[in-house]
Amino acid sequence: MSRELIQRAARLIRRSGRQVCCDVATSEQAGLSVTQYSDTRELARHSDLLLVFGGDGTMLRVARETAGVGTPILGVKVGGLGFLTAVQSPDLPKSLAKIWTGQFSIDTRSLIEARICNRGDRLPQLALNDFVIGRGDIFRLIELSVSVDEELLTHYRCDGFIISSPTGSTAYSLAAGGAIVSPKADVLTLTPICPHTLTNRSVIVNSHSSVVVKVLSQTVQTILTADGQVQTPLEAGDEVHLSQSRHSIRLLRLEGSAFFATLRQKLNWSGGSLPT
Repeated sequence: MSRELIQRAARLIRRSGRQVCCDVATSEQAGLSVTQYSDTRELARHSDLLLVFGGDGTMLRVARETAGVGTPILGVKVGGLGFLTAVQSPDLPKSLAKIWTGQFSIDTRSLIEARICNRGDRLPQLALNDFVIGRGDIFRLIELSVSVDEELLTHYRCDGFIISSPTGSTAYSLAAGGAIVSPKADVLTLTPICPHTLTNRSVIVNSHSSVVVKVLSQTVQTILTADGQVQTPLEAGDEVHLSQSRHSIRLLRLEGSAFFATLRQKLNWSGGSLPT
């Protein structure tokens, strides 16, 4: 399905008088004879609009790869539930027509970054949705110490700990009991996963806060995961410093689409009228 959809998009773009270009992998997958760039980041540098075909997982990967470039991204949904993809694949022709006539807006979404500070000059990792510090294959609780702006929040015994951006509030954090946060909010959400102390709840802090998570577990494998895709093993005593990144991405939104409308649709919310 993706191959035919990409080919269709290429035809629509050409008919509008615009140039089509692709990264090498996409061009080969779809069998397109177009201008090619080595990878997604290089493609974004030479494009006015980046079309991403897939689900939220694909969007998360592309967000990390193109962070800071500034090229607007339009997600075209191929697959199941998606909060980041703005266009259903059958609606692609009319959606592109709206874009050609300027019927869209741009949302800027900040990423978050994590640095394991006791490992030398290791480059920070980036995530659009969240970082999760969790256990490996052994079904035992891990122990973590969490501080915010050099003030101890608490010690956790839990299955894991989520640090999410507003964009990621509808992902793993929501499943773990965290709040739904508007993308316009300037916050980070800290959510324990199955904490041993039932009074431990999700905590919301300013996005400019510095969050430090120290691994206290001596025997249980602990892993840092970015957006559910990139994993880094942690050791006892490791300190993960997390904060809002200076990098961001820009998501293109068509006129008539809005966060809360998407929320109602994706989560199947319904409401009734109160009698007057």
